Amino acid sequence: MGLLETVTSRPLLLLIAGAKGAIGSTLALASQIMRHQPEVITPYLTTADLWAEDAGASATVHVAGWDVSRRTMAETLAAHRVVPEALWQGMQDTLNQIQVALAPEGELSMSDQVDHLRRDIDKFREAYPKAQPVMINLLPACSGCCLGDDDDADAMAGGRFPDLAYARAAIRAGIPVVNFTPNDLGDLALAQIAAQKGLPLVGRDGKTGQTYFKVVLASALKARQLKVDGWYSLNILGNADGRNLMDPDCARGKLANKTELLDDVLGYRVGEAYGESAHKVHIDYYPPRGDAKEAWDVIDIKGLFGLPMSIRVNLQGRDSILAAPMALDLARWVVLLQAVGRGGAIPELGFYFKKPEGERPATTYEDQLRALNDLEAFCRQKLAT
Repeated sequence: MGLLETVTSRPLLLLIAGAKGAIGSTLALASQIMRHQPEVITPYLTTADLWAEDAGASATVHVAGWDVSRRTMAETLAAHRVVPEALWQGMQDTLNQIQVALAPEGELSMSDQVDHLRRDIDKFREAYPKAQPVMINLLPACSGCCLGDDDDADAMAGGRFPDLAYARAAIRAGIPVVNFTPNDLGDLALAQIAAQKGLPLVGRDGKTGQTYFKVVLASALKARQLKVDGWYSLNILGNADGRNLMDPDCARGKLANKTELLDDVLGYRVGEAYGESAHKVHIDYYPPRGDAKEAWDVIDIKGLFGLPMSIRVNLQGRDSILAAPMALDLARWVVLLQAVGRGGAIPELGFYFKKPEGERPATTYEDQLRALNDLEAFCRQKLAT
């Protein structure tokens, strides 16, 4: 058996920060279903061809993690209403056996939070000694950004920016990190340590729905030399993420990621003819929608002679159903990259993120796909020996 088959046939252990959120609980359910019915889950993964699905243990994905909620996983799934109960009836006992520890107290210093998490990580690893662990950050958008040194990190700990503690604990334990949230870890020293250890530290802000299609459409318009004169985006969602983003401080980073991305793809500032940005993005919390978010886009373009045209797009998506398979795909990617010693930021994974970390990430849809294909070829070549 080659190294590629060895890596892809070993079980995964997803260590999820925010394990009982809508995405985390959906991911936990998917991991359980994969054990007995992988054909229900794997067709929706972008890594299906890269991962050796026919090697028995490859469909085994274990889940553990942390949350502030004391509800059982079954109660969590019922509360979020993402997946109809009919699809997981009879699985309650198995779901409730998933190990979810209480998140460290926000009043603890950063170093104490890291120590707390390291002890939990050791316990999770003891429970699944043959699995390959990956830290997945699914915590809510926060109202601060982390500064680099320890003193500032301790000041930020206080419950407002716990993401860094999870990332530090993982890297110190030799575990790669997927930062799916809009929060900027902002710790250059940690990124350097990750690179030196050959541990991927990838993110940020998973590109799940509206922004994914925005990149596709913007890339298509750019290829046709159609000038984008303005772009108005509205999102409504009624889950905990939507409620959290009603805090302007929490929403600031996510809105910036969604807004800056368009100019990066097009190569010019939308609205430059007006002397101000004509790319507007709004997020509204609308409880009746729950996890079934809806997005509207109004796109104003100009063609030959500068004559105006417009496009209307209405996306009715399911937030966690779009996000959960992406998180699993990214876990698979970082395990492969760890196996070849590729650590730190991985800009080639920009296909999955609104704000990909690393130098000169690809921006257009075509270039992101090309970068992803090149990364796959690189991993296959390294692991085939």
